[in-house]
Amino acid sequence: MPAESTSAIPRPPAGSAANAPVMTGAAAVVRSLELLGVDDVFGLPGGAILPAYDALMHATSLNHILVRHEQGAGHAAEGYAAASGKVGVAIATSGPGATNLVTAIADAYMDSVPLVAITGQVFSTLMGTDAFQEADIVGITMPITKHSILVKRAEEIPGAIAQAFEIASTGRPGPVLVDITKDAQQAEAPFIWPPSYELPGYRPVTKAHGKQIQAAAALIAQSKQPVLYVGGGVIRARASEELKTFAETTGAPVVTTLMARGAFPDSHEQHLGMPGMHGAVPAVLALQESDLIVALGARFDDRVTGKTELFAPNAKVIHVDIDPAEIGKIRAAEVPIVGDVREVLVDLDTAYRSAVAGQAPDFTEWWAHLNDLRERYPLGYTAPTDGLLAPQHIISRIGELTGPEGVFVAGVGQHQMWSAQFIKYERPNSWLNSGGAGTMGYSVPAAMGAKVAQPDRAVWAIDGDGCFQMTNQELATCVLNNIPIKVAVINNSSLGMVRQWQTLFYDGRYSHTELNTGHDSRRVPDFVKLADAYGCLAIRVEKEEEIDDAIKLALETNDRPVVIDFVVSSDAMVWPMVPQGVSNSYVQYARDHSPAFDQEA
Repeated sequence: MPAESTSAIPRPPAGSAANAPVMTGAAAVVRSLELLGVDDVFGLPGGAILPAYDALMHATSLNHILVRHEQGAGHAAEGYAAASGKVGVAIATSGPGATNLVTAIADAYMDSVPLVAITGQVFSTLMGTDAFQEADIVGITMPITKHSILVKRAEEIPGAIAQAFEIASTGRPGPVLVDITKDAQQAEAPFIWPPSYELPGYRPVTKAHGKQIQAAAALIAQSKQPVLYVGGGVIRARASEELKTFAETTGAPVVTTLMARGAFPDSHEQHLGMPGMHGAVPAVLALQESDLIVALGARFDDRVTGKTELFAPNAKVIHVDIDPAEIGKIRAAEVPIVGDVREVLVDLDTAYRSAVAGQAPDFTEWWAHLNDLRERYPLGYTAPTDGLLAPQHIISRIGELTGPEGVFVAGVGQHQMWSAQFIKYERPNSWLNSGGAGTMGYSVPAAMGAKVAQPDRAVWAIDGDGCFQMTNQELATCVLNNIPIKVAVINNSSLGMVRQWQTLFYDGRYSHTELNTGHDSRRVPDFVKLADAYGCLAIRVEKEEEIDDAIKLALETNDRPVVIDFVVSSDAMVWPMVPQGVSNSYVQYARDHSPAFDQEA
């Protein structure tokens, strides 16, 4: 996905060993982070990283937040990065400490989140002997990082950490791992800053080729049914304003993927909504029936395209991405553009204005068709018939009562889709979720990290009862560190999305999806008692008239976290839906109901 690059900023000349202070490698870790402008780090100590933790006691500007599980550190660093645009930092020890970070590292890799993971390693003399708490974390993470670095000498530490930050934050952002042996942390060496290092082969291209820009502008000017297909790269690149300008210049409809919610205002008349498996009908069919797709920081993910060979059969493609590996990987592009999407949009806007020379193409018929789809197939839901609460209504009210300045962090499953659908996003970085990896347990620690990064905003973790049980121990971290997040548990007493698939595709055979946390169940655990034990304000909501009061109380409470157990119907489903393995033309806006569509479109 495209991202703002700082690689064009001249690197300061390397420091000199003359008069350089001598310090331990552990102290060099801390000092390097301070000089890189890091304010907050998330971690959990252990034997192999203990020297660095000893040095942390003398840190002058680093705020270390002690998590309860290393996965929580990784997701918190992700949430911090996604909410702020800064590099998130997670610290763990060797062996199981490092491997507990793997899920968060993989998550950051899939969603292009700038993350630096610093892990301790056993003594270099013991490596390869199956020493206590030894794991080859560099080898383990190599496929899921932009780069993994093993450091065995104290003098290499400043350069390794500086490299990690440059790689993580430039080009297409992503995670970098720095694994440091215990003897490297204990040894002393001159601390030279800025360090000297080379990154052979790492040259992110940010400025697109002029001929490709001209070709793209000409193709848009000739189109009759274009769509701007906006991915999460627009958010990572901080390109929302440039996108809005270009969209208004062209007058083309805009769709924003799950990762791009908020990149373009939901209230804008050109916005059709979210495309994909659970996308809005107008957004799904706009892509499917288009004659030109302008992909901006998007990667033609399977959840957007449906069956790839049947996706948008009549559309030409302009694909803009800072990562050349994404272009042509899934869908061939007539005009491939490698570059930073923010810079590309500025150049493309200028080129398009020149190409049309005041004679802009007429999209009247295209918009008439799309507006008809909007009128006939608005986003909605059917109220449950079992007397229990509608999760869609609850999530809508959370969004409406909090307002667009809030930050909304979802777990994975039905509640994630409802949060993407029923909250209106008006600004970037207001919606955080695990899009590519689909990591259950993401929400609570990521919300914690987001609140640390954005302390003046209301931050909601909208979670499912399944996801919540994976990482709710971080509520202790929130209480003890005064991080007052709001947690809405959408409690349908089951693994909701899996149950939905079992209903639709497995004839209602509910194999191992009942969790016994909600209505008419054993309530193990009782989320209100659990939250109270953690020191949170705990509320249970079972009646519709209680919903608004509970949300308002949560918004007014800022001296501790709030957990609301919303007891909802297990029969509620996410619609619209494109069944897996079929054309997006067969999108269903409700069970057994598909829109009428033009087979020839």
